[in-house]
Amino acid sequence: MVICQLVSFLESERGVDGVGLNELMREAGFTQGGFYNHFDSKDSLVAEVVATAVTGTNAKLCEAIGKPLEAHNANRFARQIKNYLSTNNRDDIEKSCAIACLAPDARRMSEEAQAAYAQGLHATLGQLSSIIESDPTLRAAQESPRERAIALYAQMVGALVLSRAVMSADQTLSDEILFAARGDLLQAVGDETEAGSVGRRPGRSRTQQSQ
Repeated sequence: MVICQLVSFLESERGVDGVGLNELMREAGFTQGGFYNHFDSKDSLVAEVVATAVTGTNAKLCEAIGKPLEAHNANRFARQIKNYLSTNNRDDIEKSCAIACLAPDARRMSEEAQAAYAQGLHATLGQLSSIIESDPTLRAAQESPRERAIALYAQMVGALVLSRAVMSADQTLSDEILFAARGDLLQAVGDETEAGSVGRRPGRSRTQQSQ
């Protein structure tokens, strides 16, 4: 339960680097002595938090993939793209994908935490590869299902991270990133259910208007 609380705290607040050990202990309800009875250091705590976070993300992905397809939404990978690059998912950071939430911090984590993150990413790619493996229409020439999954998922995560990065400063630009990436990715997997609406660009952003 404590680890689950810290997962939400790290993802929704300031990330790993922005939270000190004392703050983590306070959030978890640990005294200093109690903390060191459970963990050797902040790094060991963060590694367990990361492992729990990415495991949770993969469990949610497995559940989502297993849901029956609807007649109007029969492309399983497209359904993941629509959910992932939605404004609801972008805005709800606390319940969102740990792979995207922790990506900006991952390279500065301890080796143990980086290993947990990488293991979680491998699991995610394995699940997405299985969708592509089961649907020949999703495969691209000269690409294995795993390579195809990596290419698509990297674009999904990148778009989500960028959209969140400017969300407070420039909402229009944030939407623009989300909608443009979503439209291109849906087209890449052969989904035309949102043709004419997904690719529609919002108005000029405040940044553009000031130039």
